[in-house]
Amino acid sequence: MAKMAENEAVSTKAVARFVRISPTKAQQVINLIRGKDAEEAVAILKFTPKAAARIITKVLDSAIANAEKNLHVSRNRLYVAEAYVNQGPTLKRIRPRAMGRAYRIRKKSSHITVVVTEKEG
Repeated sequence: MAKMAENEAVSTKAVARFVRISPTKAQQVINLIRGKDAEEAVAILKFTPKAAARIITKVLDSAIANAEKNLHVSRNRLYVAEAYVNQGPTLKRIRPRAMGRAYRIRKKSSHITVVVTEKEG
């Protein structure tokens, strides 16, 4: 394995794919934690009353655990460098309506990515 330069920041990421929540709803919660310290981000998510907060907390905890285990970086030296939501596949379903009509229901999914990096200095 190649040695890294001492001043080079190390980062790890965690990805949750095909999560059954709308990307728009997940984006609202992701915007709250982007750029924050890891501990602060966990606290923010703990008190956020949105369904996406629980899912994003799991992804953030996974990214922090990856950094602690693989890079041997302390939890309090990490911050959320990147956090974004991409749209996953949409499940198309049918809702029966009056007079034999049918309306389409779109069940959207998301791919949630959180990258944590060690603080400089």
